[in-house]
Amino acid sequence: MHTPKPRLYQENILNTCIKNNCLVVLPTGTGKTLIAVLLAIERIKKYPKSKILVLAPSRPLVAQHYTTFKNYINLEKKEFALITGKIKPKNRKKIWENSRLVFSTPQCIKNDLVEGRISLSNVSLVVFDEAHHGVQDYAYVYIANEYKRQAREFKVLALTASPGGTKEKIDEICSNLGIDAVEIRTERDEDLKYYIKEKVFEWVPIELPEGMKKINKLIKKSYKERVEKLKNFDVNKAPSQITKKDLIVYQNEFLKKVKKGYKAYYSAISLTSQALKLSYASELLETQGLIPLQEYWEKLEKGVGRTATCINFDKNVIEAKALTKKLLDKGINHPKMEKLIEIVKKEFERDKNTKIMIFANYRTTVEEIVKVLSKIKNVKPVKLVGQREGMTQKEQIERLRDFANGKYNILVGTCIIEEGLDVTSAKVAIFFDIVPSEIRKIQRIGRVGRTQSGKIIFLMTKNSRDQAYYWSAKRKEKLMRSVLKKMGKEREARKLNLLDFF
Repeated sequence: MHTPKPRLYQENILNTCIKNNCLVVLPTGTGKTLIAVLLAIERIKKYPKSKILVLAPSRPLVAQHYTTFKNYINLEKKEFALITGKIKPKNRKKIWENSRLVFSTPQCIKNDLVEGRISLSNVSLVVFDEAHHGVQDYAYVYIANEYKRQAREFKVLALTASPGGTKEKIDEICSNLGIDAVEIRTERDEDLKYYIKEKVFEWVPIELPEGMKKINKLIKKSYKERVEKLKNFDVNKAPSQITKKDLIVYQNEFLKKVKKGYKAYYSAISLTSQALKLSYASELLETQGLIPLQEYWEKLEKGVGRTATCINFDKNVIEAKALTKKLLDKGINHPKMEKLIEIVKKEFERDKNTKIMIFANYRTTVEEIVKVLSKIKNVKPVKLVGQREGMTQKEQIERLRDFANGKYNILVGTCIIEEGLDVTSAKVAIFFDIVPSEIRKIQRIGRVGRTQSGKIIFLMTKNSRDQAYYWSAKRKEKLMRSVLKKMGKEREARKLNLLDFF
């Protein structure tokens, strides 16, 4: 086997992983996968007849790991297997039996375990990549429990750049995945900071035009009317203080009341449902633009039931719909799009060979961005979306490869391009919209500045959810780094105590 040379911090972490079931928290682009490869080699040498299972949340990421491990581990090609839900169950069973290193999405493995098609008894290592998913009812949790129950030689390696903002979340991941040691490094650690590439951050404020502000005012007026009525159902918060998360909590509480026979709470459930839909409409307007909003209005018009009817016949919504159509007919779009065109042109003027990644939360927005940028000379954008949004795994992998090889110079995508994918050639990342999750923010930022310095640009609509989400993610990220720093100090203290003991 060809064993690659690890950096010092990778070697130190690997030693912990050999002795323990370990959660490894490393900044994006600093070589978590290499640690997994080295541990896999160690386990294969120790248990030559055993299997290795490598899991990742998305098929493109699974395919990337499959290629990486094949490049590093000197075994016959037939020993490696890429298992997906596209393969028939009976064929998956045969592939599993005949392979030594298996790469898959967790849902696929979970399904095969539930149906008894495979056994984990002979697996000597399970790698859980993007391990922050290992909470609640995600498939990682089921697989880990089955592995604990079945395995003769239990060994777990969990990898992530962003485990979450609280110690409780990290503890939950460790408990769910059978972790008994944590190795943490941040950008400021002495053995790591040499390898961290510089990132420059830019914030671009965007002002909504008056017509769009008027639409938003109408939507928010209807929203406020709904949440005001919730006062009749034991809700004491002021309308301005009620968040989307609050509404979901209230809705669940109201549902419990209805199940206990309190029929009046049917109205409360409808009010929260209407408020959530109106909140979503406002968010689309603020962060995406009029085209996604128009599509949402059309979707609501086709809806049935009390919630859709109440919204569709609301006088403010009727006026907002009419104004949306009027502005679209005039060719008005979200000013973010104009600013995006301006930024892209400037970046290619600075460096004609630059490569850019653009993140957007909605498929409609992704398609609109690709359409608009395609009109710029020498700009070759391509979209990358998930399978639920209509793209096959083969297409996803081909587009990533074509972007890396220069066929395209802008990659525009939804959350599919946030996690794990090794897109080393991107120099600039543009957030068309902002995410409130510190995990997703860190994942996005980690797509650039991997082998060279990079630039991160945030497009932020003034006085909107963009700004609220940005500060929410920043606050959570700061808390997460504080938790990781504390856990890192505890790790060092334990090492010192061991040295004192000897």
